[in-house]
Amino acid sequence: MNAHSTEKSRTEPAAFVEQAATRFGIPGVTIGVWADGRETFVSHGVTSLDNPLPVDEDTLFQVGSTTKTFTAVALMRLVADGRVELDAPVRRYVPELVLADEKAAAEITVLNLLNHTSGLGWNIIADTGDGDDALAAFVARMAGLEFIGEPGARASYSQAAYNLLGRVLENATGLTYERAIASLLFEPLGLSNSFFGTADGMTRRFAVGHNADEDGNLAVAKEWRLTRGNNPGGGLASSAADVLAWARFQLGDGLRENGERLLPAELLHRMREQTVELRGSNLGDGFGICWFLREVDGVRTIEHGGSANGQFCELVIVPERNFAVVAMANAGPTGIPFNRSAVRWALEHYLGVVDKDPEPLPYDEARAGEVVGTYENDVMTLTVAVDGAALAIAAAIKPEIREAADFEMPADHEPADMGLLPGDGDEFIVTAGGLQGQRGFFSRDASGAIAGIDLGGRIFNKAPTASA
Repeated sequence: MNAHSTEKSRTEPAAFVEQAATRFGIPGVTIGVWADGRETFVSHGVTSLDNPLPVDEDTLFQVGSTTKTFTAVALMRLVADGRVELDAPVRRYVPELVLADEKAAAEITVLNLLNHTSGLGWNIIADTGDGDDALAAFVARMAGLEFIGEPGARASYSQAAYNLLGRVLENATGLTYERAIASLLFEPLGLSNSFFGTADGMTRRFAVGHNADEDGNLAVAKEWRLTRGNNPGGGLASSAADVLAWARFQLGDGLRENGERLLPAELLHRMREQTVELRGSNLGDGFGICWFLREVDGVRTIEHGGSANGQFCELVIVPERNFAVVAMANAGPTGIPFNRSAVRWALEHYLGVVDKDPEPLPYDEARAGEVVGTYENDVMTLTVAVDGAALAIAAAIKPEIREAADFEMPADHEPADMGLLPGDGDEFIVTAGGLQGQRGFFSRDASGAIAGIDLGGRIFNKAPTASA
């Protein structure tokens, strides 16, 4: 593997990135940092094990759910223009919307979608084609999506909610989602290396994902991008240079580099104000408008990460320190812990801000007996089990979902150690594997029995036991 850095980089960041990429076994990584009024990019490795080319700051990676930040800001541009109202029901803009719960369908607002309080389940796993009607077809299937609660009752991360927001953009602008994002954001901000279509990406240098097989060997992930119907929630391919430029816009007051206003400062900054609380999540203490909000070592951050098929992105912005860091990696499951370690290193190296995981409690057999079991949402299953004298958690896409999908899906997460945290004992942290550092909590029903688990901002309900 090669290691290189731009002339603006420092030797020490390059050494860290090379060592971390080697330790986590990632074929190709890149990080970008905005600090002290300048950009630093460091890259290591290759785009693909099968067709290796050096990774640099202009290499395209699938950024997964980091796409949601673009969808949200585009919506805020329409809010500024008076074409969309945050508190308006979604049906004002998507009158064709039909959901399993008619009352909820009439009540869900645009803001409920933006801050994940719609009550909608995670997603619909379906390929609705690559035509301009892909989002319309996705929305037409949403009647089959489960609800996890009443609109506004609680936060639960939903891919489907952001895909629905993409349809709001389409109906409000008369453009396809992709064309709307390009005209509202990419073009005015000069983000010339950000695309949704495979035909656009293949003319640039791009990274492919890699997943570990049963023997731990990495193989190229054959599905490079999500289906078009998932573009608003996670379909963007972009470079570290473009994502860092995007972060610099978030640090400003809504102006383009030429001084023209793209978004009123009050709307841009409103997106960082907490709208709903999150409990026991490493992702943040709450949601603003799209952004995860977190306090780290006394400073406030706005963050969003994303994962695709063997590709991962993490973006962290510290507005009060005029700082941002983006990390990208092209292998799973270790891409997530690599990105987290890179972000933590940058926070400490440039700002002196230390981000540490809490220490779990010693293993307690009685407490472990309460939480073991299988937990499910509409797409995935979490299994909590006892492994020796420790708890372990595994995450898997449901077999029927994987079998029905006519496209390649990301690999599952094998069992990894987890531990309960101090406090009421219902919060936990994963201490190993691809989910290392992920935090969540167990929820209880009225009788006090464990009824569900929250992980990654998503709720999973406990499945009945075989004897139930």
